[in-house]
Amino acid sequence: MYAIVKTGGKQYRVETGMSLLVERLPADEGATVALEPIMFRSDEVVLDAAGLAKVKVAATVVEHIRGPKIRVFKYKPKSGYKRTAGHRQELTRLKVTDISMSGAKAAAKPAAAESPAEEA
Repeated sequence: MYAIVKTGGKQYRVETGMSLLVERLPADEGATVALEPIMFRSDEVVLDAAGLAKVKVAATVVEHIRGPKIRVFKYKPKSGYKRTAGHRQELTRLKVTDISMSGAKAAAKPAAAESPAEEA
């Protein structure tokens, strides 16, 4: 069972127990956040809005970190133009705690063990 969720303008494939880095969320460490599902897959695929309204994806904020420094260098030849800039993206590490669908029917039991009375 997995889900595809959207946060920070990006989409991520998540499973229960998985850890992922997303753009900074305005939640404290240890808080539980709900992620917006785009697709849910278990025995069947759920893509429609009515079915996705029943899907809940919960994650816990583990930590807030900053990504690696990215150097941006601009240069134009023969004009003496040089600029250096840097950027560090603010990130949040999430741990997916629960993916569930409310109103989900129980899995059917396999019919492999039939009664021996039918053979007679």
